[in-house]
Amino acid sequence: MRHNFITASAGLALALGVAACNSDNLTNLNKDPNNPSDVPTSTLFTNATANATARWLGSGYDLRMTEFFAQHLAEVQYPDEDSYRRTRASQTSTFFNNAYASELADFQKVLEKNPNDAGITGPTRIMRTWVFGYLTDSYGDIPYFDALKGSPTAPVETLKPKYDKQKDIYDDFFKVLDQVSKDLNAATTGDLGQADLIYGGNVKKWQKFANSLRARFALRLVNVDPATASAQLAAAFNAPGGVFTSNADNAELKWPGDGIYNNPWAADFATRDDHRISRVMMQVLRDNNDPRMPVLAQPATSDGAYRGAPNALTASAEAPYITNASRIGAVLYPGATAAGYFGGGGNAWPSYLMTYAEVAFIQAEAAARGLGGLTPAQAPAFYNAGITASMEQWGVTGAPVAAFLAQPSIALQPGTPGLVQIAQQKWLALFTDGGQAWAEWRRTCVPATVKPGSAAIRADVPRRFQYSTTEVAVNNTNRLAAVSQMDAGDNISTRTTDEYELRMYWDTNPKAAPTWFAGCGNRTGAPAPAP
Repeated sequence: MRHNFITASAGLALALGVAACNSDNLTNLNKDPNNPSDVPTSTLFTNATANATARWLGSGYDLRMTEFFAQHLAEVQYPDEDSYRRTRASQTSTFFNNAYASELADFQKVLEKNPNDAGITGPTRIMRTWVFGYLTDSYGDIPYFDALKGSPTAPVETLKPKYDKQKDIYDDFFKVLDQVSKDLNAATTGDLGQADLIYGGNVKKWQKFANSLRARFALRLVNVDPATASAQLAAAFNAPGGVFTSNADNAELKWPGDGIYNNPWAADFATRDDHRISRVMMQVLRDNNDPRMPVLAQPATSDGAYRGAPNALTASAEAPYITNASRIGAVLYPGATAAGYFGGGGNAWPSYLMTYAEVAFIQAEAAARGLGGLTPAQAPAFYNAGITASMEQWGVTGAPVAAFLAQPSIALQPGTPGLVQIAQQKWLALFTDGGQAWAEWRRTCVPATVKPGSAAIRADVPRRFQYSTTEVAVNNTNRLAAVSQMDAGDNISTRTTDEYELRMYWDTNPKAAPTWFAGCGNRTGAPAPAP
């Protein structure tokens, strides 16, 4: 069945303050996409969802930035992103600017056009919160409450929104998702219908997504506010509709794979051959006899072995790993590429906005730590469910899954060793979602072997992105105020410089994590992954 992605958009905003399932039935509009007179709600929602997914799970922020920070992947040609040379504000501003000007602007228009229809506002508020989650978890304090209020006729102040504290943003996330869950509990139809790329208008699925997303945000706060984390976890687990309970609940966008609207990773692999599985990830797979290894990785072309590439070497030092390290799994390749023929179905592989595996690992950690009303006795079942869900998500089923779980080294241990196991399996399950894997690594310091390579220009793994260069030009007073409020951590002595090492609210107390260790993320302090 042909998938038709819309080509209309709501147009670009004047500035940050202005703008600051089933994809079978998306329609091309016979209108000038740059000058629509009245864009339908269905078009706005579809366009915003596709743009948001491609931005945060695509070939820029995800594949070329955060997957190197989290070190699922290593860069073997032109290793500038892996060594942090091309991760400065001048290269990352588009993630900040365009999120406001594109998907968030469109979601805002949907809410303005449909203020009282839960079947529309519910999914829209969830997606809006999902996007803001990536923004604040990547940058820290951001424009939130006063963003998206500008217009060509509005006072100029609306084009310079203040930066809200991450703590306040997270508090609002919980309020929004709580209300959405309640509203969707009373909704009986999904008025978005086939314009909904994720669930095809199924409001009950969206309700589970709202509660699951709430659980994600709740656990992220555990190092700085364990009481709120526990209370919000309990609220998410017990909210109407509950959280994800199987892979059938996964929030995913199934790309058409029609040569126009392809999975963004597969589209990148068609013309570029920069990425290999990292040594960090390969060690986790290999040391645990993980049956996902031949799915997530391909044998090295030099000798047929599964081998990871080291992160952030010089270009000449990385060059041998073009043939001596494993490409990403064939399932994510489109077939014909500039480097040869690999896979074939990657163009239509889904992008995962949130999965049951992630939820099960959230539950496992909550149980192991006695949070959210769960108990340590429940942790092994949730942990095993998370591993099983991740295996099945990637097509590994039956006996290989059972054999993996039966290994003594995989059986969940009590205490901190068990928390390491949960965090490591969760990090692995987040493969293809570098933003979430990076956030989880910052929170847990697992895997311990994540650290800058020898050619990296910084000695520590980045804790955040720098703010947009556009903000320096148009909203610098508010930007500097945000920088001054962030924690400088252990590595720099000033809060007046917008740097990678500044710590956002939920990252200000990393030593509270039971899995933290001195030297976490430092080139000389963290252990090296095995070759």
